[in-house]
Amino acid sequence: MSRIGKKPVELPSGVSVSVSGQTVEVKGPKGTHSFNATDDVTIEVQDNVVAVTPRGKSKRARQQWGMSRTMVANLVQGVSEGFKKELEIQGVGYRAQLQGNVLKLNLGLSHDVDFTVPEGVTVTAPKPTQIVVEGTDAQLVGQVAANIREWRKPEPYKGKGIRYKDEFIFRKEGKKK
Repeated sequence: MSRIGKKPVELPSGVSVSVSGQTVEVKGPKGTHSFNATDDVTIEVQDNVVAVTPRGKSKRARQQWGMSRTMVANLVQGVSEGFKKELEIQGVGYRAQLQGNVLKLNLGLSHDVDFTVPEGVTVTAPKPTQIVVEGTDAQLVGQVAANIREWRKPEPYKGKGIRYKDEFIFRKEGKKK
């Protein structure tokens, strides 16, 4: 049984959900998003709650049950509050700055990295060593943050690189004589 799927998704004020067939459309103050559920689940809107139930006892139906509920919950959170990932840059001379729609990263490479920000996501650099990725789509926000982090992952000896705000980097001891 899915523990996640059992829990209904509550709708905050200002958010409306419409279900037509297997398509769920969520409208809120930050925009509109939709999701196509598989035929293995049934999605119903009652009062101020969205309930997801499996159609049968097959393994696939039970798998899709929890996943579909999470997708609907992410849509609701995205159009009401939005998603945010914060990145920190550590290292001497490592910095980031935003120029229009391009994030310029100095990461100790022989060249500067120009990262073009995709549509649907806003990237800000409040400090030269901090990057904030915000948007209404959870998957897109996470993917953009991961793509930025990919340019210079934190290394285990000095901890230099781009890391998530509260990420712990396991440190290794260097060579000894």
